[in-house]
Amino acid sequence: MFDALSDRLSLVFKRLKGYGKLSEENIQEGVREVRLALLEADVNFRVVKDFVARVKERALGQEVMESLTPAQQVIKIVQQELIALLGGRNQALNLSGRQPAVILLVGLQGSGKTTTAAKLARWLKSKGRRPYLVPADVYRPAAIEQLKTLGGQISVDVHASDAATPPLDIVRQAVARADLAHLDTVIVDTAGRLHIDEPLMAELKAFKEALSPQEILLVADAMTGQDAVNVAGTFDAELSITGVILTKLEGDARGGAALSIQTVTGKPVKMVGVGEKLDALEPFHPERVANRILGMGDVLSLIEKAQDTVDRKKALELQEKLRRDAFTLEDFRDQLRQIRKMGSLEQILSMIPGLGKMKGLKELAPDERELVQVEAIINSMTPQERQNYSVINASRRRRIASGSGTTVQDVNRLLKNYAEMSKMLKKMKKSKFRQFPKGLLPF
Repeated sequence: MFDALSDRLSLVFKRLKGYGKLSEENIQEGVREVRLALLEADVNFRVVKDFVARVKERALGQEVMESLTPAQQVIKIVQQELIALLGGRNQALNLSGRQPAVILLVGLQGSGKTTTAAKLARWLKSKGRRPYLVPADVYRPAAIEQLKTLGGQISVDVHASDAATPPLDIVRQAVARADLAHLDTVIVDTAGRLHIDEPLMAELKAFKEALSPQEILLVADAMTGQDAVNVAGTFDAELSITGVILTKLEGDARGGAALSIQTVTGKPVKMVGVGEKLDALEPFHPERVANRILGMGDVLSLIEKAQDTVDRKKALELQEKLRRDAFTLEDFRDQLRQIRKMGSLEQILSMIPGLGKMKGLKELAPDERELVQVEAIINSMTPQERQNYSVINASRRRRIASGSGTTVQDVNRLLKNYAEMSKMLKKMKKSKFRQFPKGLLPF
């Protein structure tokens, strides 16, 4: 989402570094370029005005003008101000107090509330909580069935809502049911509208009064830009929301909502949706997002993704195989699966410091379909072939290609790449693997 802004800021900083010692005129020019970059990214103009004023004041101060590395100091100032703009630090969900904790998800129709409810339930379950999904949208056709289906996919209990029952009765019954079943977190998927109206707000206010939720989270579509900020302001005025979940942050919109919403509403972005899959929801960390915007990567998020997806037992087994030079095609396939679980390759590469600034990164990254093809080829091999690829002769290559829906050339390419990679791994010292999250190899 922040690619255009990141590219623009990189050019600004590159120009500043080229000056060596900065003059007041150079700084004024750089700050002006930062201002244009933020406005082009659809950041609220008042937010931009205040942000630029703070950066300018600090950049023209002694900490930059008298520094031996003035350009680096300017970058540091922009980084610090970006972090402050995004909220300063991660604001965790408040699930303390009365149990079961109640989370009320609100927002307009089409913002992704129902899917986000399931994503949130899955995330909470991974943290050791026992969530309970409550479909309270009796107006949108199939909304109740949609949440039941999603709940089934993540093995989370879903309240047996009935479209003929008043929504207020549904949520009251659901909280009582969760209490009896010792489920500690109730996630209520409320109804939305195409626009904010009085009946919608009246229903949400009734929910708030009846449930006293610990969290009232606005689910806002980041792709709508400043409209998302305006919607957040209106919902906050009516309901006093406790935070925001931004969806579709992986999209190609300009990112202005994410950069504006905290300052305009005073309410933090607590979580973000970064993909369509049910595991694509993560806490919002201002410092990490600021670093990614500035091309500094996000190693902490990469490590967390690895820790969440890597099977520790398999990682230790793989480590032992590497010591014995016994890395097989089956291990190669398992590694590809681990990497694909972490998200798209483009997203993973963007978290590595320096790679985000590389031109043509998207073109260099392998197509996700190629990885699926590689796995299909390996799956078409016999266990013996996966353990010892040298037994795969011309006849077997034709059979593997036919079984995987690929060509003999595709099979040959995979085997060649695997052979070259095996040679590289044998040459690498054991210490070099320590740079990487356990169970993930540098290929």
